[in-house]
Amino acid sequence: MSFPFDDMSMLEVIGLTLLLGAGMARFANPHRQFDRLLFGLLSGGLLLRYALWRTADTLPDPTHGLASVWSYVFYAFEMVSIVYTLAAIAVMVRRRDNRPQADAGEARLRAAGTHVPAVDVFIATYNEDWQILEKTIVAAKAIDYPHVAVWVLDDTRRDWLRDRCAELGVNYTRRPDNRHAKAGNLNNGLRLSAGHTNAPYILVLDADFAAQKNILYRVLGLFADPKVALVQTPQFYYNADPIQHNLGATDSWVDEQRVFFDVFQPSRDAWDSAFCVGTSFVISRKAITDAGGFPTDSVCEDIHTTYLLRKGGHITRWLNERLSVGLSAEGLVEYINQRGRWCLGTMQVALLKDGPLRGAGYKLIDRLHYIHGMLHWIGKPFLLMMLVAPVLYWYFGIAAFYTSPERFLYYGLPALIGFWFYGPWITERKTLPIFTEVTQLVAAYAVTRTIISACIRPFGRPFKVTAKGLDRSKVVVHWRLAGFFIALMLLLQAGAANTIMNADMSAGTMFNLGWTLIALVLNLAAIMACVDLPRLRQEERFPFHRGTRWRVGAREETSQFIDISLSGAALRRGPGMPARGERLRVLVPEVGWVPARVARHSRRRLCVHFETNETLRHRLIELIFSHTPHNVATKARPLRAFLRLARLAGLPFSSR
Repeated sequence: MSFPFDDMSMLEVIGLTLLLGAGMARFANPHRQFDRLLFGLLSGGLLLRYALWRTADTLPDPTHGLASVWSYVFYAFEMVSIVYTLAAIAVMVRRRDNRPQADAGEARLRAAGTHVPAVDVFIATYNEDWQILEKTIVAAKAIDYPHVAVWVLDDTRRDWLRDRCAELGVNYTRRPDNRHAKAGNLNNGLRLSAGHTNAPYILVLDADFAAQKNILYRVLGLFADPKVALVQTPQFYYNADPIQHNLGATDSWVDEQRVFFDVFQPSRDAWDSAFCVGTSFVISRKAITDAGGFPTDSVCEDIHTTYLLRKGGHITRWLNERLSVGLSAEGLVEYINQRGRWCLGTMQVALLKDGPLRGAGYKLIDRLHYIHGMLHWIGKPFLLMMLVAPVLYWYFGIAAFYTSPERFLYYGLPALIGFWFYGPWITERKTLPIFTEVTQLVAAYAVTRTIISACIRPFGRPFKVTAKGLDRSKVVVHWRLAGFFIALMLLLQAGAANTIMNADMSAGTMFNLGWTLIALVLNLAAIMACVDLPRLRQEERFPFHRGTRWRVGAREETSQFIDISLSGAALRRGPGMPARGERLRVLVPEVGWVPARVARHSRRRLCVHFETNETLRHRLIELIFSHTPHNVATKARPLRAFLRLARLAGLPFSSR
């Protein structure tokens, strides 16, 4: 089957797509459901048009041996990605904002004074050091709510942590083994706290997540709906993830999960299909106890918890507010291993007899949403296949699909243009070409390996905690992963150069030269992402624009903060600033006078290093981590991001 076209109609379709895409991106409002529907129909329609052409007009005769096998495998994974994208467009037509209900709930709770339900705070920890745990525990103690009991659930059985918890006046628990990993640890906390505080609601925090002061007042009001058993809030991070950091885009590119947390989960919530993400959620003790406790059959107890509750008629509600901040994975190995674990957990839950695919008691919409989540992971290998495809063409003459450049421009380019406009629009500048693809590519390597191994042995694997707080002071090149992209890049360059020198400029060659150019850019960016650059700061700095005073002896002067961390601050420089190394005291709002030493000067700022005791340090933690300002980009800044990327690409490639 063949679809007719001519050069004029091709230009008309491309021009019309550009016009409509640019117009919608400029004038449509992503917060209006009608606009989301209209733009989604445009983008999805173009993608569906491409998929129909791809199916009808680009596949080889199945009897062509290895060449046809590769083409059909490539096509199958491409269709998985397209189906996932079309379903995502449909899901994102709806969006739910629970902030008005949270406002009303907070007003009711505050008006009730001390007559509010108690909350147990579970801090699940495994091997994190005190520098990380201290922030979480102190911030939990500082939560603005009348009845809070903090429980530190220690799965490493550390005596020093038990003693620290006693000094801080928080509950400490341990168990004799680590059976069922985090889920088992939470169940142990559930059992022990039931005999003591027995609060009707439980706030669960990972060891590296600091709760904001108002988290409970904001969340608990949503439980007024009797169907709600769990309220999940998004994860925000106060450090750049490895991709942001390694590509020099901390202030110009958002972390990879922002689209999921800020865009996709509110849309899933509108379908009553939001799910738990493992930390910073409040759960009903009765609901999880009636369900038999936190499920232990998967390495991802979070999504399994949501579906276990769903089976009992309960829902997870999503409150899209920044009510906690934590540490993102700091190194690339930890980053990709984390994604691999999430993929494995999703596959495991799908295979369970009582899971959302095989179990009884689930609605069709629950099963469809779970399948959609699985497609997110199953489609990942397609990203790697896109890089491998031109290599197979240059060296073996094996094409991924059979068409001419003109036909691809007619059917494929409009679909790409439509989605390039739609993606940044619907996500409100949380996607960016190259950066978005690289984050997916790097994760795709680990996810593909996980999918293959899960097909052989899906269960019986140990739960691996994402390591945090390790030494990040040196350049580390992850040669195993970088080597894959380097090999692809060299093969692409050699194959393309050989073809050009032989002057073989057929239509297929021209098509694959364009494909190769895009693959080379993505490979280069992926290689750069595989180099963990040093993180020289021990403590993250946060913007802090408050007035202050400083004292040296009897002399006192006014100034203003620029930024602040637990270890120090930057002040605006004025006349008569103290000399480097000189000791002074700095007035920090809500903390008091903090002893400090001048670390360095510049033309515009005075940098001081705090010299605190434990009391002052805890006050600083309350100030900074209980009201954490943004210190990492929340929207893409394309020009700055690409300039930083270009500058990094021009540096010598080295490691030590």
